[in-house]
Amino acid sequence: QIQISKLQLVGSFYPFKMSCVESIQDLCTPAMVVDLDQVKRNAEAMRMRFSELGVQLRPHMKTHKTLQCADIMTAGSRCCIVVSTLAEASFYADNGYDDILYAYPLGFDKMERCAELSERLDQFHVLLDNRVTLGELKSRPLKNNKSWSIWIKLDCNNGRAGVSHIDPAALELALEIWQTAGLMLTGVYAHCGNTYSCQGEQQIHSIAQQTTSSTLSFMEKLKSAGIHGVKSSIGSTPSCSHPVPDMAQLSEVHPGNYIFYDVQQSIIGSCRVEDVAIRVLTRVIGHYPHRNQLLVDCGWAALSHDGGGRLPTGYAIIEGHPELRLLSMTQEHGRVEPVSGKLDFKQFPLGSLLYLMPYHACATALMHPVYFVHSKGKILDTWKPTRGW
Repeated sequence: QIQISKLQLVGSFYPFKMSCVESIQDLCTPAMVVDLDQVKRNAEAMRMRFSELGVQLRPHMKTHKTLQCADIMTAGSRCCIVVSTLAEASFYADNGYDDILYAYPLGFDKMERCAELSERLDQFHVLLDNRVTLGELKSRPLKNNKSWSIWIKLDCNNGRAGVSHIDPAALELALEIWQTAGLMLTGVYAHCGNTYSCQGEQQIHSIAQQTTSSTLSFMEKLKSAGIHGVKSSIGSTPSCSHPVPDMAQLSEVHPGNYIFYDVQQSIIGSCRVEDVAIRVLTRVIGHYPHRNQLLVDCGWAALSHDGGGRLPTGYAIIEGHPELRLLSMTQEHGRVEPVSGKLDFKQFPLGSLLYLMPYHACATALMHPVYFVHSKGKILDTWKPTRGW
């Protein structure tokens, strides 16, 4: 009864009565389904990996953005998480989460909302990498004698955000935070996103080691300057799926994609294909023998365009059918053809289901207003992610 009532809550998204749906095969497509058993296995494996190293796991919420999945990743503790948007931060704060790190370069338009969260929660942390933003924080002191909890974003050769770990400005920034009343230097945060260019465990280890060594070297500079008690954190799903021994010297790690994994992560070497916990279900809606193609009801609005040109099977892996590729997509349509040879249309009658394993789970999940959670094909629950910024 409870399971059916949960499904009825999302009936407005689908043109039929959701209380009739018990199996993922009966869903209106396209639909994103989540294998709950695999999600739990992925979460437990990451948790045990860093428990054995004695390092705090601070999981990133950006992949799924749901309360239920966050509870699985934090083992029900409802604390110590990373978010990439203030919408996520507010969503988790409203649902009893604390110790939230907003790991995104702080924008001036978001300063007041960050101040409110800092004053409201026991621990809310912001991220910055320059003195201009620091000046803005100084001009907005927190109420109730609270201090801004600040993490410095360190660039350890990833080349996105952050102040370079070898730039003297990084240490100068740390000293200014350390010496200013109303500010607290809580941690140093590095993202080794350059592991996403890896293929295989050896390459992952190499970049993970470089990032770890650079971060630990900077932590020694802080200690030499008289700055103590500051946390160190690096993260990316590849590096945290295959940690190097020196990562045991870090305070925290902050992976996120691992909870679902995806085809991209299997190519990098983070996981096996069978570790991928999500699929997008799509149905065959057209036969076109003259062009040797099937038409399916999944376009980029249900899968995203990520992965185009990177896979021999097109934009996704079509589970159980390595002979097929998702050639192209428009907003609501996808064209499927054989990798080679003639298509046997009798194998794929109109209305038949195909299971797409997405190239990038984060981008695919963002396309869906609800995830259908199942165990061995039986729908158990629905998860509704928060959206926006």
